[in-house]
Amino acid sequence: MGRAVVLWQDYKGSDLRHLAKISKNAGQSRRLLALAEIYDGGKRVDAARIGDVGLQVVRDWVLRFNADGPNGLIDRKAWGQPSKLNDKQPTPLHRVLKTALLSPFMMWSAGGSRIWLFGYLKSSAFRWIKAE
Repeated sequence: MGRAVVLWQDYKGSDLRHLAKISKNAGQSRRLLALAEIYDGGKRVDAARIGDVGLQVVRDWVLRFNADGPNGLIDRKAWGQPSKLNDKQPTPLHRVLKTALLSPFMMWSAGGSRIWLFGYLKSSAFRWIKAE
């Protein structure tokens, strides 16, 4: 059985909890809170429970944290097939969704927003893809 990877000793659990509190990235906050448990003397099993992941994932977080510090725990771009839309194509949809979701009707009516979004996508979105 392998040895546990040791965390940097530059931080304390309270430091990581503070960083998690001010972080704007939810994934990074979750990872920092899990690692704070380890810094406070908790077991990695408890950290895995806090992060809702397995032990191997906690080990990967420790390696990323040791390599890049707290910024190493920010979500990275996932591997896989590249997007079918280029950088300019999603922009009109994002703009329309942002304005539509701020209207009072759309905020209070999930059904209304689904109906509106379906109608908009049916009429508009496919034109962007075909235009390429």
